[in-house]
Amino acid sequence: MTGRCLPMAPLPVVRLLLDKLSAFLLLALLAGAAHSTRAQASPQTTSPAGPYERTYRQSKSAVEKALKQLQPTMRGRLPVLEGFAVPGDHPLSRYQRAYYESDVQVRSTGSGESVVRVNTKVTAWYADSTPSRSGYQLLTSNGRLESDLLDQLTELLGTRTGPNSGTDGKTTAEPAISAPMPQLPGAGRAFPSSLQPGLSSQQLAETKNSQNKAAEQTEAGLEAEARSLEEVLKNQAHPRNLVAIRKTGTPVVASPSLTGKTLFLASAEDEFEMLDFNADWVHVRISGLSRGWIWRTSLEMPEGISDVPLVGTKAAPVVADLFEVTREETAPFPGDWEPLRGKNVKIISVQKIQEDEKSGGAQAKLEFAKALLDKDYAELAQKSKELAGVVLIFDSVDGGMIAATLPTVQRWKAGTLSDAALWHQCYFDPPETFTISAPSGGH
Repeated sequence: MTGRCLPMAPLPVVRLLLDKLSAFLLLALLAGAAHSTRAQASPQTTSPAGPYERTYRQSKSAVEKALKQLQPTMRGRLPVLEGFAVPGDHPLSRYQRAYYESDVQVRSTGSGESVVRVNTKVTAWYADSTPSRSGYQLLTSNGRLESDLLDQLTELLGTRTGPNSGTDGKTTAEPAISAPMPQLPGAGRAFPSSLQPGLSSQQLAETKNSQNKAAEQTEAGLEAEARSLEEVLKNQAHPRNLVAIRKTGTPVVASPSLTGKTLFLASAEDEFEMLDFNADWVHVRISGLSRGWIWRTSLEMPEGISDVPLVGTKAAPVVADLFEVTREETAPFPGDWEPLRGKNVKIISVQKIQEDEKSGGAQAKLEFAKALLDKDYAELAQKSKELAGVVLIFDSVDGGMIAATLPTVQRWKAGTLSDAALWHQCYFDPPETFTISAPSGGH
């Protein structure tokens, strides 16, 4: 069977089809390239934490010398967080006592220039409605602090840097013009103002006046910004009813009692709003509706209020004159307190010198116990392998017992525990014997 041949398309038609196919392929390639270009040009999600870089024409040693002058501006306290940090999981208004610290690194390039990289950490105290969740947190800088530092360095070095290259905070220096500049006849000699080409004396005067006005406007703008910052600092000034923690580890308790439940341990320089106070305790606002009590001598009180309660006109007797040690012995702990149960302790028996002395109350007992622990600490430390703690027994009608473990006393002597923290880690029997100044609302 003879095969039948199909008629061939005319040559012009084939060329037309090839031209259309080429055009289609060209459009497809252009569309793919455009899509790829858009994909590459689309902004990537990057952390605004930097680091931020700028390239300077000066050598590394010159840049480092200039940075030494800017050392005081690389760390400090922020009046507010808005405008300096990126909001995270919590509103910035819930943070207090914000600090910043900038880390600066300088490296040389092959062309003799220097690259300065700045990375800034921002920390602040987060006050949560649940006290156990409160604490210092690391926040993300929004780049303002880094840019300000680089701007100061630029101004100090007198270097002109190029525009910002993108969202990553990097900038590069403008390229130096290496082409030869045209030399005018008599180059190197200054023309008198009346002979300078192209400008009359009147035009020169107008140019000078406009430059002076621009400088004055710039200075006025800087003064306005300075006044604005001063106003911000004034508005952010501490209220007059804030109290500050003296030592890290100071307990904030639920009730004004040495046996009250400890809510949390505050750190040094933590500040709280004072609601009320009496001779021994300060009532503070923790956050929101949460309240607590802090031993008064563990706080720096507001201006005009003594940290230590003022005594009356009649001089109070010294605690050393109120009590005396009558007996010391080593024996098993005479109680059921878990930390010392069944362990050997040093037992010190104490007696009032005058049984009818009214000043020998709970406060005097605590002061005498503190003085005794301080005095006998060296001996206790030498017997740390034999003794687990120390017990003071007050032999009197309103007596009682105070017990402390030896590690607790050691931390108190080392300064890591405040007096209030010491008492809150002691054992009192009976507890009401050592209750200090129940709140009466008085000051």
